Amino acid sequence: MGNDISFPRQHARTQRFTVGAPRTFSVSADGARVFFLRPATATSRANGLWELNTSTGVERLLADPAALLTDSEDLPPEEKARRERTRESGAGLVGYALSADASVASFALSGRLFVADLVNGAVRELPTEGGVIDPRVDPTGERVAYVARGTLRVVELDSGEDYAVAEPDGEDVTFGLAEFIAAEEMSRYRGYWWEPGGQRLIAARVNNAEVQRWYIADPANPGTAATEIAYPSAGTPNATVSLHVVSLDGTFVPVLVEFDYLNDVHWSSGGAPLITTQTRDQRTRTIYSLSPETGAVTELAVETDPTWLEVTDGAPAWTPDGRLVRIVGEGDEYALKVGDDVLTSGLQVRRVLDIADDSILISASEEDPTQTHVYSVGATPERMSTEDGVNSAARGGGTLVLLSATVDGFGTKVTVGDHVIESYADTPVIKASPRLLTLGERSIRAALLLPSGHVPGTKLPVLMDPYGGPHAQRVMSAQNIYLTSQWLADQGFAVLVADGRGTPGRGLAWERAIAFDFAGATLEDQVDALHAAAAVEPDLDLTRVAIRGWSYGGYLAALAVLRRPDVFHASIAGAPVTDWRLYDTHYTERYLGDPAEKPEVYDSNSLIADADKLSRPLMIIHGLADDNVVAAHSLRLSSALLAAGRPHTVLPLSGVTHMTPQEQVAENLLLLQVDFLKQSLG
Repeated sequence: MGNDISFPRQHARTQRFTVGAPRTFSVSADGARVFFLRPATATSRANGLWELNTSTGVERLLADPAALLTDSEDLPPEEKARRERTRESGAGLVGYALSADASVASFALSGRLFVADLVNGAVRELPTEGGVIDPRVDPTGERVAYVARGTLRVVELDSGEDYAVAEPDGEDVTFGLAEFIAAEEMSRYRGYWWEPGGQRLIAARVNNAEVQRWYIADPANPGTAATEIAYPSAGTPNATVSLHVVSLDGTFVPVLVEFDYLNDVHWSSGGAPLITTQTRDQRTRTIYSLSPETGAVTELAVETDPTWLEVTDGAPAWTPDGRLVRIVGEGDEYALKVGDDVLTSGLQVRRVLDIADDSILISASEEDPTQTHVYSVGATPERMSTEDGVNSAARGGGTLVLLSATVDGFGTKVTVGDHVIESYADTPVIKASPRLLTLGERSIRAALLLPSGHVPGTKLPVLMDPYGGPHAQRVMSAQNIYLTSQWLADQGFAVLVADGRGTPGRGLAWERAIAFDFAGATLEDQVDALHAAAAVEPDLDLTRVAIRGWSYGGYLAALAVLRRPDVFHASIAGAPVTDWRLYDTHYTERYLGDPAEKPEVYDSNSLIADADKLSRPLMIIHGLADDNVVAAHSLRLSSALLAAGRPHTVLPLSGVTHMTPQEQVAENLLLLQVDFLKQSLG
């Protein structure tokens, strides 16, 4: 792509420079082959399935969506909703499943089911009943399960026989799909799990009958009916989820355990199936083993915390020799525990990446939370990643796929031994030059970006650009994270990105400092970071300070001008949560409690009652098709501002969800924000 394109257009067109980058890596059990997704050609946007031979270094395209589809993609509604939860904006193959020996892969394209013979390279479509969701080949490679219209089905690869194994028993019931809360807040995107032998599955039955209904309309198209969604907002009923062991011969065994939240299911050859659950207040987590024959469960571990317990990635799980793998709170650290032994110290364990006979692969941070590294944990942890930055990995049969992003280099470099898997992603027309800082008494991690060619001694208006809330870091040692912030800086701002209390990577006490106090802790840290940065960089003009953000960052941006107009002189709030009673159960209740028990906490952390305090320019942006932070948040704040006689700007985005909007909209949205900020700050 030539340098004549603007950064905002390039950023939107490339979906934040993700189009063309290799992703979703799996390694065969013998380590001989690495599988991944990447477009078939450097000019295509649709992902295909690739294989790397680790001995020869030869890459082979196994499945090309352009060759398999003659029509444009037409996704089932359930798949669109699933992609919204995963923030998936890719095209073509966005996922795949492998048999245990990596001889067969299954995947969906446009709601149709395909299987690839990974030995001879043949790909074929299997006739199915309706739009296919989440197809997964069984570990033996003999059959594929999938969900269609809420029914869990299986198709035999040899005969083509297609039959239901779990059918809904009510109009609000589904089998084999993750409920909204699991997908949106727990990173559990699946609702069924194969046994290693391929004869049975554990299936989640989800009943949404008691969940309140909300309606997402498209005001720009009044002839289109509103979309009904089951949305469990704080304090209201969740979906009822239960588990069942379903066999190919029709046997149906209920799992004899009740729970508020199903975190995950793990079924491997290392032991009996594992079921991990949470209570509604998220202060107790229980890990059970399951007898698939009877449905009876046995408690293996019960964990408690006075504030909350985080859902962990990659664990609980079994080692091949039958030891339980967990990520547990150990003092102020997230530690790796295997059996009765805690195997890490001095690390904040982020996730379990792979479990082998002799070691466990994890990603973790040491003293610097802006970096994550890959460790192989046997008797002691051994660091496998060598470059400072953000690292992750996949592993199989002794073959390590290492993913490394650095603050100086564009994108993520993927290496398998001496082989580098090529990325087709565009190179940005700009390069970010963040100055990573540790600020104030709380050692807040921040990044400061100045305009390219800035002349020292020239005062600059300040633009704070945070997320600032739980589960997301904006300050990481990786180049791509700062590209938009650098472009904003090049428009004449000093851009400051700060990760305050509540953001991950700093330990349990840091994360839990926001309990019952979103508004106080996260806003205070932004103010403290700003003042500390001004002490380090004298060119920051504290008489002209703006703040922008999206989602939690949008909440924080609106909060800033409403409650600290002495510090912040303009704000852009994108998709902000303005009333926490309107946000979902699992997220909101974890931090603020039950609204029926703590109404004063919800009042003090929400924004509607602060409308009459607005004295600074505020632009509110919201996608009208957003089913995560619904547009009612912004509309209610705007109504309260109008009632209080407070001028403000509202920018409604028709047809736009919580994800990045369409290319032209995304480009112009950045340009409009800059114009608003320049006018507001003078």
